[in-house]
Amino acid sequence: MLDENDALVEELASLLLARGMRCATAESCTGGLAGAMLTARPGSSDWYLGGVISYANEVKKRLLGVREEDLATVGAVSEPVVRSMALGACTATGAEAAMSTSGVAGPGGGTKEKPVGTVWIGWALNGGTRAKVFRFTGSRDEVRVQAARQAVAGLVAWLKEEKA
Repeated sequence: MLDENDALVEELASLLLARGMRCATAESCTGGLAGAMLTARPGSSDWYLGGVISYANEVKKRLLGVREEDLATVGAVSEPVVRSMALGACTATGAEAAMSTSGVAGPGGGTKEKPVGTVWIGWALNGGTRAKVFRFTGSRDEVRVQAARQAVAGLVAWLKEEKA
C-alpha cells in the first residue's frame, strides 16, 4: 500500500512545509490508515500533528465537536459530520489543515441510501471546509485503503489550488 502512496504523501509534505502548515486526521471507517500513510514518511513529525480515530459516535461528539443533531438526522456517514470532524481535528491538534473519513466499508452495514463502499471525506483548511461523497468498490480493506488515499489526495488538490 505505502509504495503506491509515497509520491502522494511526499507532495502533501512539500506543500505543507512550503506554507509552514501542519495537518491532522479524523478517521472513522479508515481506522487510522490515513495517519499511517502520513507517518510512514520519515520527517512527518515536521508537518503531521496527529489524529483521532473516532469510530464511535460518542467519540465524534466528545473529541471532535460533531453535533448530536447531525448524527441523529443525517447519520455519521454524511457531509456535515465529516466537515465537523475535519474542523474538530484542527481544533484538537492546532493544525491548519485536516482530513476526515466516515463511511460504510462493509461487508455489512450498507443501506439503499448508503450502500457498502459509500464514504464521505471531509477536509479543513484555514477554517474552511469541503466534503465529497465517494462510492468505492472492493473488499472492506480495499474500500478503506481507497478512502485513506483519496483523503490525502483531496488535501493535496486543495493546497495546490491555494496560492503559496
